[in-house]
Amino acid sequence: MLTHIVLFKLKDRSPQSVARAADVLRSLQGNVPNLRALEVGVNIVPADRAYDIALLARFDSVAALQEYQAHPNHVRVSDYMRSVAESTVAVDYEL
Repeated sequence: MLTHIVLFKLKDRSPQSVARAADVLRSLQGNVPNLRALEVGVNIVPADRAYDIALLARFDSVAALQEYQAHPNHVRVSDYMRSVAESTVAVDYEL
């Protein structure tokens, strides 16, 4: 099982902007094959070092992650997130 985690720090950190971005990320659920599990969390402890949104996705393999990343629904969401994010960081690991 592969776990894919991405953290997003948004340009506009207002509650409305964060909620909209989180909803866009949640739209991946059920709309991309190979996505076994999806969690999207909004940060609740504001701090300069904090990121605004965390995405946790699970896949059966690295190949499944790569297929997810190329899927048109993921590309659409990724394009949106790139347009609203100030910075992102990611980590992928196997359990």
